[in-house]
Amino acid sequence: SVFIPLFSATGLVCGFAFFLLTVHSSYGEVSFSFPEEMKRGSVIGNIAKDLGLEVSRLSARKARIDTEGNSKRYCDINLSTGKLIVAERLDREGLCGKKTSCVLKQELVLENPLELHRISLHVQDINDNSPQFTEDLIKFEIGESADKGARFSLDEAHDADVGQNMVQGYTLERNDHFVLNVNTKTGGRKYAELVLDKELDREQQQELKLLLTAVDGGTPQRSGTVVIHVTVLDANDNAPVFSQAVYKASLPENSPLETVVVTVSATDADDGANGEVTYNFDHVSDEYVHLFSLDHKTGEVRIIGKVDYEEESSYEMQISAKDGLGLASYSTLIIEITDVNDNAPVIYLQSLTSPIPENASPGTEVGIINVQDRDSENNREVRCSIQQNVPFKLVPSIKNYYSLVTTGELDRELVSDYNITITATDEGSPPLSSSRSIQLSVADVNDNPPLFEEQSYKAHVTENNIPGASVCSVTARDPDWRQNGTVIYSLLPGEVNGVQVSSLLSINGDTGVIHAVRSFDYEQFRSFKVQVVARDNGSPPLSTSYVKVIIDITDVNDNNPSIYIQSLTSPIPENASGPCLHP
Repeated sequence: SVFIPLFSATGLVCGFAFFLLTVHSSYGEVSFSFPEEMKRGSVIGNIAKDLGLEVSRLSARKARIDTEGNSKRYCDINLSTGKLIVAERLDREGLCGKKTSCVLKQELVLENPLELHRISLHVQDINDNSPQFTEDLIKFEIGESADKGARFSLDEAHDADVGQNMVQGYTLERNDHFVLNVNTKTGGRKYAELVLDKELDREQQQELKLLLTAVDGGTPQRSGTVVIHVTVLDANDNAPVFSQAVYKASLPENSPLETVVVTVSATDADDGANGEVTYNFDHVSDEYVHLFSLDHKTGEVRIIGKVDYEEESSYEMQISAKDGLGLASYSTLIIEITDVNDNAPVIYLQSLTSPIPENASPGTEVGIINVQDRDSENNREVRCSIQQNVPFKLVPSIKNYYSLVTTGELDRELVSDYNITITATDEGSPPLSSSRSIQLSVADVNDNPPLFEEQSYKAHVTENNIPGASVCSVTARDPDWRQNGTVIYSLLPGEVNGVQVSSLLSINGDTGVIHAVRSFDYEQFRSFKVQVVARDNGSPPLSTSYVKVIIDITDVNDNNPSIYIQSLTSPIPENASGPCLHP
């Protein structure tokens, strides 16, 4: 495996009691090579070791394989060992066809900090396919006057494998009239020709049956056979000749069905049936047959299926031209598919921290957005934006990744939830766009102390009250949420005329209702003051300033008059008359 560091950038870190992503990103590339058809779960390589990642932190960093919007996931990461494993059995021929190099692209994404590593999976061919001929029987009608050395092209055998595992040669069963000549086409493909080694004599033998074998170069070697049936006739001297060795055509991917892509043309110098040319595709895949048609007489190639630039951008096929007696020539047709802007961007939410604390500082990363557009060139260039006036913005990160970060102060007491709409628009003509809504909640922080509704409270209590009777109540409000907004009341300790406040009054910590602890006596206390404290239940708790509560005692007639004699003069003179007061 090979690791190539490409890019890194460091941003902001915010540390609170909430898990927030750090705006930190890096970008690298690692390659692995392994054979096709490995069982699911087979180890490809140790990607954690190759990239220098800590295996113990893979789970915490949400390490995962990202398919860049594609539906196929070819590999997975074992979070316990850091090894890259096969997600499903891979058939190289089904994935890459005849391409010499079969490279599958995946991405490893990690968070906190954000890292993105490209993974190139080089799937190596194994010899799991045998050569096959298109037809079970190859027929030739050869005139008995054919000269020694005359050549007759044979249908090419097809082997789905590539490289050394594809067809490497042909052999012909020993016979009296023909030998085999093996040639190489452009691109290294082998094809064979029957070469007349001894003249034919129709009077002696009217037909021949030969066995042709195609072999590949794999280990162990595989082979396929076909029977050649030769009917001896009279002469055909010239093979058809194409006007071009290679035909090239360009086709927009949105072309309507039955559009003529190109017309191939070949001529034959012979007369009559020997000069009549018919056209055919020469051993093309079923996929191509369902996309393109070839008129056997006119040579017109038409589109009969939907072509998609994002699936396949180029098609190459061989076309044969045969005359009435089987002499053939071949030409190559290359069709280049041009892109049109037919794919709108797709927005993927890779990560989101919700809720986010309201005291998060500006620049805090709360989410990671990935945007993919399957078109090419300008059609896949994408601009992302947020539509509403919200305290968030998108910051481009690496490749098509964006960080969703805060731009201002948050206040849960003003806005507790945000519905953020992200719009992605490509640079095509006309441009295509798509939108995605993200729900983001703001978590409460204990940033508001309780506040009393009144600046002071006054209560009247009639003396001789019953102990435990309600005197009055106080109320404080806290706009915070849940326990941060739960208010707890208490009396400030102190003395009133030498008596502890706690022996006079009590307060319900939850409701703020004040109760008399004892029976009051107007003649002892006519009025007194206490102070109530309100605090919330947050962590740490916040408390307000004290509020004054004045208690006035109301008198009742609960005392009889008393006569006090200061002094008495005795005895009283017997001759005293009328009222007399003595001091």
